[in-house]
Amino acid sequence: MPQTNIPKILLLEDDRLYSETLCDWLEEEGFEVEACYDPHTAFEACYARRFDLYLFDINLPFQNGLETFRQLRQSGDETPVIFLTSREDKASLLEGFEIGADDYLRKPVDLEELTARLAAALRRRHRGEGPKSLGAYTMDPRSRDLLMEGKPLRVGRKVYDLLELFLERSGETVSQEEIKARLWRHDEEASEGAIRVYIARLKKLFPRAIQNVRGVGYRFDPSQIG
Repeated sequence: MPQTNIPKILLLEDDRLYSETLCDWLEEEGFEVEACYDPHTAFEACYARRFDLYLFDINLPFQNGLETFRQLRQSGDETPVIFLTSREDKASLLEGFEIGADDYLRKPVDLEELTARLAAALRRRHRGEGPKSLGAYTMDPRSRDLLMEGKPLRVGRKVYDLLELFLERSGETVSQEEIKARLWRHDEEASEGAIRVYIARLKKLFPRAIQNVRGVGYRFDPSQIG
């Protein structure tokens, strides 16, 4: 990564040994990382300087990472966040997305996947996170949903992520493996059946824009959006 524009990451992780492991990896990958071990120190760091992305553990002393991030959002901080969690309950993850989380990874984190997720979140940030018009629909990057006449369609996170991938690769063939890598984490079982369901949902919205490339994947042509 260019030394003049090194992405700055704030890591909030109370396990110091694990934090050091993540810092060492991310610094080797070209990120600048500031480590904090409790929410109070993280607040001080956030107010002292600007970060490009937050990487927050959920289980923390004093208050959890979700509440820490909620307070930052309430203060007007729009920095994207990826949560690290060992929790299995979906309620915590849903709460994270409701308050504006960009992504999450379950521990133990696959380090290469962590790099890829950080890079994807930073790409979304630097593309300009304003709403994007797609014919009769609008992509809202903050809620990560499609809107029609200002009302959310609630297409689901994976459908939104798939549409985002298609737009990033506009006009190119996107393989099944690329879709699996984007929609599922390393600790989840990818499903070609689920991909077909997500494609069918998008085809209802953009019937002429999606083409099947037999035996390979799919191609999305924005010029065919009605």
